[in-house]
Amino acid sequence: MPRIPATTFTAAGPRAVGTFDVCALIPVVAFAYSSLIQPLIYFAFPPSAGLQGLLESRVENRIFWPVLAVLAIVVAAQRLGRGGRLSMPPNIVGLCVYFGFAGASVVWALKPEFAFVRFVQEAMVLTAVVLPALLASPTANIMRGVFLCFAAGVILNVLLIPGGYATYAQYGTALVDIGYQGYFSGKNLLGEFAAIAFLLSVHEMLYPGYRRALGLIVAVAAVVLIFLSSSKTALGLALVAPVLAILTLAIARTLRLAPVLILAAIVLGYVVFGELAGFNTGRIAYLLTGDSSFTGRTTIWAFSEMEIAQRPLLGWGYQSFWLVGADAPSVTEAPGWVKAMPNSHNGYYDAILELGYVGLGLLLVFLVTTVHVIGRVMNYDAKRAWILLSVALFVMVYNFLETLWLRAFDVSWVVFVLVTVEAARYWRRSQRAVPAHQPVPRMPVRSGRPRLAWRPRLGVRF
Repeated sequence: MPRIPATTFTAAGPRAVGTFDVCALIPVVAFAYSSLIQPLIYFAFPPSAGLQGLLESRVENRIFWPVLAVLAIVVAAQRLGRGGRLSMPPNIVGLCVYFGFAGASVVWALKPEFAFVRFVQEAMVLTAVVLPALLASPTANIMRGVFLCFAAGVILNVLLIPGGYATYAQYGTALVDIGYQGYFSGKNLLGEFAAIAFLLSVHEMLYPGYRRALGLIVAVAAVVLIFLSSSKTALGLALVAPVLAILTLAIARTLRLAPVLILAAIVLGYVVFGELAGFNTGRIAYLLTGDSSFTGRTTIWAFSEMEIAQRPLLGWGYQSFWLVGADAPSVTEAPGWVKAMPNSHNGYYDAILELGYVGLGLLLVFLVTTVHVIGRVMNYDAKRAWILLSVALFVMVYNFLETLWLRAFDVSWVVFVLVTVEAARYWRRSQRAVPAHQPVPRMPVRSGRPRLAWRPRLGVRF
């Protein structure tokens, strides 16, 4: 059996030790399947073209995820039977409430059968990742295993470069190469994968020895893949997210405020500045890429807004709007090429489409509590807090251009869940920690002259 690297927390920071914990291994296996095994299977045996391929249920998914979810439940039951404790930090509670509401939406979904099947798929993924990770040993370093999966994926995609695997787009009558996609199904998927790999590589370079050497190699390879994929968004966020994370944590520590308050102030300041200066996201996109429509996404968003207006409160049901058949509004009411879209290319629009503004509110509560819990990590390991917040910010901002929330097999969604659980594990440590300053018990006040305690004389004077 493989050994999962672990971390012992000391006053000087984390110290790597070699321990094996099956509860830490299961989430890493789940991520390895999402980021390596499944994409490689699709690469070797691609699905059917068009919407039919997106609707197909793959036999490997129908086998792997149920088996892993059952294994996670069995292992968790054994751990709880031996005295393990399952803590529920605020961000895990937020995730459960948000996901539970998605399950309840099956009742009013446009296509209940699609919503139910996709909810069960998501339930298996969350069970395989969240449940065992919360019960893993405090010394188990799950994120280290995740980095090794990213490293393997980056190396494989570099080795595939001579094959010339690229994403092609139709421009008039010609097919144009718009970027390298490696073993993924599209160049944007490779771009976001390589960007997160770059962030984790920088974190690895903060540690000496072979970790720094491997981190440097993977970081260089990840940058090459980002440029080959022509994913400008991934490149920009790979640079902005870590800087924003370190500034947020530094200001929070200096002012002794929660990082979530600092981020809220930054977002509010951006909104106010944009309104006063007329500097919106469309203008930013035009300055950076020369395309203010975000590669046609504004057309999809306009259509999404029209459909949201029909069911604003509770939405159309979890994953019950896009890819649910030829009679769905996404096909019958969408203009032109929008009919072929698998989603809104915006996770927040899709959250409202599927679960209404109630669902969006629950999603925001989940995200806010996640950032808040990551702030607690800073009390134990500043490096770990920085990488967790960097990846979290990357995924949260990336959702403005792609749909990732509650997308069962999506790499970035699984990474975000792992970040959420990793932060929750530190929250458990803080709940068990003894306060640094405890009140000194008062001695009872007695009247009269105090009596000295009798001590036996052993022939030694002190």
